[in-house]
Amino acid sequence: MNTPRSRSTAADFDPEVLRLFDQYVHGCIDRREFLAGAARFATGAAGATSLLAALSPRFAEARQVEPDDVRLAVRHLEYDAPKGYGKCRGYLARPAKAEGKRPLVLVIHENRGLNPHIEDVTRRLALEGYIAFAPDALFPLGGYPGDEDAARALFQKLDQEKTFEGFLAALDTLAGVEGGNGRIGATGFCYGGAITNRLATRRPELAAAAPFYGSAPPVADVAKIRAEMLIVLAANDERVNAGWPAYRDALDAAKVTYALYQPEGTQHGFNNDTTPRYDKAAADEAWKRLLALFERRLRG
Repeated sequence: MNTPRSRSTAADFDPEVLRLFDQYVHGCIDRREFLAGAARFATGAAGATSLLAALSPRFAEARQVEPDDVRLAVRHLEYDAPKGYGKCRGYLARPAKAEGKRPLVLVIHENRGLNPHIEDVTRRLALEGYIAFAPDALFPLGGYPGDEDAARALFQKLDQEKTFEGFLAALDTLAGVEGGNGRIGATGFCYGGAITNRLATRRPELAAAAPFYGSAPPVADVAKIRAEMLIVLAANDERVNAGWPAYRDALDAAKVTYALYQPEGTQHGFNNDTTPRYDKAAADEAWKRLLALFERRLRG
């Protein structure tokens, strides 16, 4: 994975500012509360606003694969989710030149819907030879609105059980895509990591799953997992990591094949190269391990 243009890193921010930003991103506090808390580490309200701007995504700078890359065929695909919101839509990317059947990967976004970063990750997987499909949970509410704050606000209006049914339907849709080899993997980030964990407990056909810093599924359901798991956690992520010991014990008890990757010094969101929380070395290694898992389980 390439490095975006030089800009701030997590080391440039006080840990308390990063903690506040994590709370803000995940809806625990609102923008006003973030700015009030961050003002202690900046010069007044203007300084706090600048901190927020510095921590916010820069999609264009981080983009690695252009949407019109001739090596790929990309399109939006609508599908039915009768137990969910009815009509859903996702972003499908695949190699432009088919050479036999291709393995399949579901890509699940964070709590802002299908933003440009997740579309780019989907294209990155397609360049590795996968048919990758990224559903947009916000489609029933008009889709990703082009603004992260607006997306977070919309996300809170979703019925999460209906939304999860939409992800189950997306998995079925991907399984039926022409040119697939029938072997399916899934990966997701933050909210998407939690959904990936939960999908693994519900769908035995998943051969591989790589949840990135996602909340653990219900412990009682872990024994249903048949996928080989790559659990990616950040080092400094108290909120998500609190659930790991019980999840680990349940995986061990169920004899699920899994590996943990938890690089030192990393923040929640370290794989997201649009923000200063990005850690290139850790993200490169996580991507390498994800590709090795998918190579082993989806192509073998």
